[in-house]
Amino acid sequence: MAGHSHWSNIKRKKEKKDKKRAKKFARLSKMIITAVRESGGEKNPDMNPALSTAIEKAKAEDMPKENIEKAIKKGAGEGQSGALEDFMLEVYGPNGLAVIIQGVTDNKNRTVSKINQILKPAGGKLAKPGSVTWLFERKGVIEIEKSEENELLAIEAGAEDIKYDEETMLVYTAPDKLDEVKNKIKESLSIESAVLGYKPKSKTVTEPKDESFLEKLEDHDEIEQIYFTHK
Repeated sequence: MAGHSHWSNIKRKKEKKDKKRAKKFARLSKMIITAVRESGGEKNPDMNPALSTAIEKAKAEDMPKENIEKAIKKGAGEGQSGALEDFMLEVYGPNGLAVIIQGVTDNKNRTVSKINQILKPAGGKLAKPGSVTWLFERKGVIEIEKSEENELLAIEAGAEDIKYDEETMLVYTAPDKLDEVKNKIKESLSIESAVLGYKPKSKTVTEPKDESFLEKLEDHDEIEQIYFTHK
């Protein structure tokens, strides 16, 4: 039994490590896709600084070459069945959680169906437009590496607020100050992402018992940003 228990512990550790690695690769893929999309489909890193930076980060994390190439092609819309379009979905999650999902897809019906498959087992459901957005404020959202030094830098650059994530931190700005703050931060360090997004006005009192549905949404290829109302 001791041997079985030891193997179970090793297996759990490996699964946790593999899951963390997959999540990191998914995040890096989205950075590459966004860099290509926002440049109008420019796939040459020599002509696309944001893409060059994203590729360097992916290589530093030992992301396979085929994953990088796949993300570049997806950002350029290659192999898609239809024209790429942005989408935003509002969601009611368990325990009063409110969620905003943003992304890009070549088939919105297919994407909505897949997202529903993630939400339903967790007790979540899609909401009507406007049902959730009133719980959030429109803000500039800049993602950078987490450190006390970078926090001070962000504050000096004009950040309104800062929220810590697992490995990064989110820097909030007024919508019309996004580019200004972003450019000041870029003078000293690289930026993971900078978008016009959302910040919750308040937090839900109770966090969901099972947050795996949020992780599944984050891992979804077509979802680029997720905003929700708990810590």
